[in-house]
Amino acid sequence: MMRTSDFDYALPPELIAQNPPERRGDSRMLVLNPADGSMVIRPFSAIPEYFEDGDLLALNNTRVIRARLYARKDSGAKLEILLLHPVSGSVWNCLMKNAKRIKTGAVLSLLDRTMKDSGRSVELVAKDPGGNCRVRFLQDDTDRTLRLCGHVPLPPYIRRGEDIPPDAERYQTVYAKAPGAVAAPTAGLHFTQEILEKLKRKGVTEAELTLHVGQGTFQPVTVENIAEHPMHSEHFFLSRESADLLNAARTKGKKITAVGTTSLRVLESVLRPDGLFEEQETDTSLFIYPPCKVKSADMLLTNFHLPKSTLLMLVSAFAGFELVMEAYRYAIRERMRFFSYGDCMLIRNRIR
Repeated sequence: MMRTSDFDYALPPELIAQNPPERRGDSRMLVLNPADGSMVIRPFSAIPEYFEDGDLLALNNTRVIRARLYARKDSGAKLEILLLHPVSGSVWNCLMKNAKRIKTGAVLSLLDRTMKDSGRSVELVAKDPGGNCRVRFLQDDTDRTLRLCGHVPLPPYIRRGEDIPPDAERYQTVYAKAPGAVAAPTAGLHFTQEILEKLKRKGVTEAELTLHVGQGTFQPVTVENIAEHPMHSEHFFLSRESADLLNAARTKGKKITAVGTTSLRVLESVLRPDGLFEEQETDTSLFIYPPCKVKSADMLLTNFHLPKSTLLMLVSAFAGFELVMEAYRYAIRERMRFFSYGDCMLIRNRIR
């Protein structure tokens, strides 16, 4: 049995990146090779050197929505709403701070991004004691309401306060297409269009998939036996076209690289017993942790993750627990930047 405490580590607070690098793509990359245990730090711009003609990148094309809203009650008290996902039409599931003080049926006035009255509102239609709520937007054009009032839902460890204008671009991959995420697939934040073009010129193909990253990605593991952790569920979509591209790379013996833990979670969810991939659209609650064997991808690009998190456990299943924890200690000694806006790690070969 592996314990949650096994995945703890001491991180100096100053290594938690509060902002992205000045230019996209200027991050550092720890290249880890489980085959021989070697690790070296390179600039992210060197990533094309690790790919060959016919290799494939699996990219999560989800797009982060402006999911954080601020509203006022009739009393004038301000409250925060974090949208999670739509239920139907203008009704959304959400988290709401201090919801226990608000009666079902209450109408809340939304504030625009300058924190002034926007003239738009939501109705609280349901709630539970844990703060999980359901709201209905009272104006028809919800997308316009989010453009006027929504804030980029930065993670709680970014302590600089509210989002700033650059976050609207930088907390989004350059290939983001499908709106629905409330957190970014952060491994993809490092790519620029120029780096993607260099990879294409080398003959690297791209297979897009969609997994809308939810608030559950930050859900802490509260049990000591990690096998008892109730894994959150996330919706994903893999098209027939992308499945065909993945299968072509697999049958030709080319390397498949999952860009981010979300992409890897989808690939493992759609892998057939014969080692090929099938198109699907459904929810996955797959929890990947040691000693699970990852079979869908040959390489993994990933950021550095929170202590005791399910994401760190997934990476440890891919590359080996001891080696990953040593890589984290090395990254800390080398003063690499951690979490969403931080540096990244390219794991060249999964453990077999």
